[in-house]
Amino acid sequence: MAQSHSEVLDALLDAQASHELSIIKLSEPISGPLKQNGAERTSDVSAEVFENPTPASLEADLAHYKELFSKLRFSYLEQVTKEKFIRAIVGDPPLVVEHQENVELEESLAVAKAALKAQKTEVAELVAELEARGRELCRKYENIQMQTTQLQELPEKIGALQTSVEELKAAQQPGSNPTLNLPLEKTLALVEERERERAELNRQLEQLQVMVPRKTRELERLNAELQPLEVKRLGSTASAREAKRRKEEALGGVGDDLEERGRWWRGVESGLKGMLGVEG
Repeated sequence: MAQSHSEVLDALLDAQASHELSIIKLSEPISGPLKQNGAERTSDVSAEVFENPTPASLEADLAHYKELFSKLRFSYLEQVTKEKFIRAIVGDPPLVVEHQENVELEESLAVAKAALKAQKTEVAELVAELEARGRELCRKYENIQMQTTQLQELPEKIGALQTSVEELKAAQQPGSNPTLNLPLEKTLALVEERERERAELNRQLEQLQVMVPRKTRELERLNAELQPLEVKRLGSTASAREAKRRKEEALGGVGDDLEERGRWWRGVESGLKGMLGVEG
């Protein structure tokens, strides 16, 4: 059975609360449980670094302790060497070291140095591996924290989206646009079809835009050819009007009299045909 959102979130928060990430808590399996109520810390490193560790603070803390232990080692070797030298001098009888013993000590020291160097190399590789794994775990932990925050905010966002969907459904008039009620698959298919149509229109528009300069030049050429013809037409029209005016002046009104007489004869003819019953 699938878990609900609240159950998953509660389980995640419980797991985070039961596994506190602290440098002191993480070191307990190695160094043993530390008593928080015991003696106060004498280190100058802030306790906040241990309570709220970050990669930068841990790296600074590690550099600090490396420098501190380096100084402590040098001081320890210096004090031990002085103590052995003084005891060898003031001892009774004094400690006398032969040359052969020094040779044997140097040989054993070389072997010990080689073994120590090998161990240092192994420890350095192990530290590098641990650092890489620690950084990876830190990134994963930050990602989990971010996802947990998003999961906590998700119900509120889902509720707001559902409210918006209900408001849009209520505002939409039934049957006003059937495409708004299509299922997802048909909607995607319709979107793809509209995209193809738009691409085809864009292609045709590009072709027409390429043809515009040529058509513009052709239009300019036709306008240039049309202008003389227009001038010629205007001249011919003016000449025809002038010829008509001169003809009417030459007839002296005879044309109007002939037209009236023609209408009278047509009227007489139609009257006689009506009285005699003659069909046209």
